Amino acid sequence: MNFRERTEKLEEEILSPYAALSSRSRGRKVPEEKCSVRTEFQRDRDRILHSKAFRRLKHKTQVFISPEGDHYRTRLTHTLEVAQIARTIARALRLNEDLTEAIALGHDLGHTPFGHTGEEVLNRLMRAGFRHEEQSLRVVDVLEGRKGLNLTWEVRDGIINHTSRGTPHTLEGQVVKISDWIAYINHDIDDALRAGVLKPDDLPEDLMRILGDRHNRRIDTMIKDVIGESLDKPVIAMSERIREATAALRQFMFEKVYVGSSAKAQENKAKVMLKLLFEFFLENPDKMPEEFNIISEQEGADRGVGDYIAGMTDSFALAKFNEFFMPSSWPLD
Repeated sequence: MNFRERTEKLEEEILSPYAALSSRSRGRKVPEEKCSVRTEFQRDRDRILHSKAFRRLKHKTQVFISPEGDHYRTRLTHTLEVAQIARTIARALRLNEDLTEAIALGHDLGHTPFGHTGEEVLNRLMRAGFRHEEQSLRVVDVLEGRKGLNLTWEVRDGIINHTSRGTPHTLEGQVVKISDWIAYINHDIDDALRAGVLKPDDLPEDLMRILGDRHNRRIDTMIKDVIGESLDKPVIAMSERIREATAALRQFMFEKVYVGSSAKAQENKAKVMLKLLFEFFLENPDKMPEEFNIISEQEGADRGVGDYIAGMTDSFALAKFNEFFMPSSWPLD
C-alpha cells in the first residue's frame, strides 16, 4: 500500500458519509496514471497553486481599484480568505479538506482586471457574454499552459457552480460557495472602513447585534452558524436568522459601497480603457500572443481577445493601454 492509498483509506475511515472521497472521484477528462503520494484532489490543489493564473490574482482588483495602501484585499488575498474559511467549515463537518481547498483556490481564476467592472465590460462586448465562473473553468480546462490542467470533475463542478447561479453537487463545493459569501461581505466592510468610505457608526445596528460588532466576531458568527446548521446533514446552509441578516448586510454594501461610492470613482476610466483595448486587439490581432490568435481563428476573434484581456492583471492592462494609446517620448537628434 503506497502513501496515496493510505490517505484514501484514512478518508474512508474518518470522513463524513456525505464527504467526497478521493478514491471515488468521477475522474478527469483525460485519464492519467495516479500519483503514489498525493490523492487526486491534492494533485488538483497543487496544479492550481502552481499555475500562472493563480499568481496573477495578486495584481487583480477585488473591489477597490488602485487603492493607496498595502492592506487592501486583492483577488488573491480574497481567494486565500475563502480557502481558510472553507477549510475551517470542512474540517468541522468532516468533509474532504483537499477538495474544498482546491475549489476555493480555483474559483476566481477567470476574474478580469479591475474586478467585476472588467467582467461587465467583457459581458457587453463578447457575443456569448462573459461570466467569471465560466472563465475560471475555461482557464483550468483550456487556457492554462495552452492545454488546461485536466482537473477532476468534482473540482471543476465546484468552480463553475460557486456563484448564485449554480449549485455544486458536492458538499465541499457548497462549503466554498457559502465561504465566498462570508469572506467578501466581511472583508469588503473591513476595506471600506479602512478607506473611509464607511464609518463604524454607519453599519446597521440591528445587524451588528445579530452578527457581531467587529470583523472577527461577524466571521465567527457566520462560520459557527453554518457548522451548526449543516452538521451531519446532506446540505450546507445557514440558519434563517443569520442568513437573512447576512443578506441584509450584503444589500447594505451594495447601496453604500459597491454602487456609486467614492471608492468606485475609477470604474468608468477602467471601463473605457478595457473597451478601447478590446477594440484595438480585434483590429490588431498581431499584437496579441500567438496562442490567442489561434483561439481567434478557431473560436472567433472576440473569444480570443476576451481570453487575452480576461487574463490580464490591472497593471498589465494599464501598461498595454499606455503602450497603444498614450504618446511616448522620442529622442531628438
